[in-house]
Amino acid sequence: MTEIILIFILVMSIFAFFVMGYDKSQAKKHKQRVSEKTLWTLAIFGGGIGAYIGMQFFRHKTKHTNFRVGFLMLLILYVFLIFWLLKPDNPTLT
Repeated sequence: MTEIILIFILVMSIFAFFVMGYDKSQAKKHKQRVSEKTLWTLAIFGGGIGAYIGMQFFRHKTKHTNFRVGFLMLLILYVFLIFWLLKPDNPTLT
């Protein structure tokens, strides 16, 4: 079960990273954008790490305080979750 959760977080983070890049690209071209609701949904449901890294890498949504703070909090939450899941004495590892 632990492996499934870790793989899910990895996949969602990669997806969120690329969606942030795509949205930045669309913003530069003045074309149809990804909704903020979609960005938040991806970040909340497993993609917090990728969304934050994508925000920093693509310099996208960095002027929006709610994204800066919220995505950072989700990154911290998911990093703690990963460390908790990987603890040697974690009963979910069996």
